[in-house]
Amino acid sequence: MNAPAVLHAQDVEVVRDGRPILREVSLTVRAGEHWALLGANGAGKSTLLGLLGALGHPTRGTVDVLGRRVGRVDLRELRSYVGHVDPRHPLNSPLKVHDVVLTGLTNTVERVPRQAPTSEQLALADRLIGLLGLGDRRAARWPTLSQGERGRALIARALMPSPRLLLLDEPATGLDVAGREQLIERLDTLQRTCPDLASVLVTHHLEELPPGTTHVMLLRDGRCLASGPADAVLTSDQVSKCFGHPIRLTRVDGRWNVRSGRPAGAGIG
Repeated sequence: MNAPAVLHAQDVEVVRDGRPILREVSLTVRAGEHWALLGANGAGKSTLLGLLGALGHPTRGTVDVLGRRVGRVDLRELRSYVGHVDPRHPLNSPLKVHDVVLTGLTNTVERVPRQAPTSEQLALADRLIGLLGLGDRRAARWPTLSQGERGRALIARALMPSPRLLLLDEPATGLDVAGREQLIERLDTLQRTCPDLASVLVTHHLEELPPGTTHVMLLRDGRCLASGPADAVLTSDQVSKCFGHPIRLTRVDGRWNVRSGRPAGAGIG
């Protein structure tokens, strides 16, 4: 029996200034599934993720988030049920990690004055901070954090309202190898710890996919090139078509590796 649908997009199109960004894209994400949206820059990945996170409306087609139709409900209320992680979080003040995580309760950048969290909420924040590998950085202030630590703090923040859906927009952007691997390790732990949580991750680097990725959509020029279980979609042939370059794809210990499919020594022209 299929798990309940958390997200459902049907024949979605987005047109901006007369230019199509997404064309006839359909996607269903069920509880416990972990999707990746893959494609080259400009393929429409972040635009689609924004629709799935109730950040905007499609030009045509329908989007249902947690059983609610985008366009028929208050988007601000709907967004409160979705954990949306944006690495470009606009925090400028030197909040401590614990306080940054607690802002997830109010979906605000800063702590809301005169709104004290409960003891249960404080304990949840501590558990999430530990789950994301930041236990020893609980009192560290935002400006002192590495890019990787900030990203993991924002994931903990997004999980504070106990959402059924987690959206991650290129969470490994700007990370060095160590930061990327720490992030992937914690995402993998999160997926195993929260079996009913669904997630959608945007990236254009297959090396950034956690081993627990269950499904993939390949986007090219705003259209869905392929969609379905990860092992069926992530083939050398389909990934080569998606990125417009011959690619050789392998998987070792649950992680994907990419190499050029062009024979060694072959010319570029």
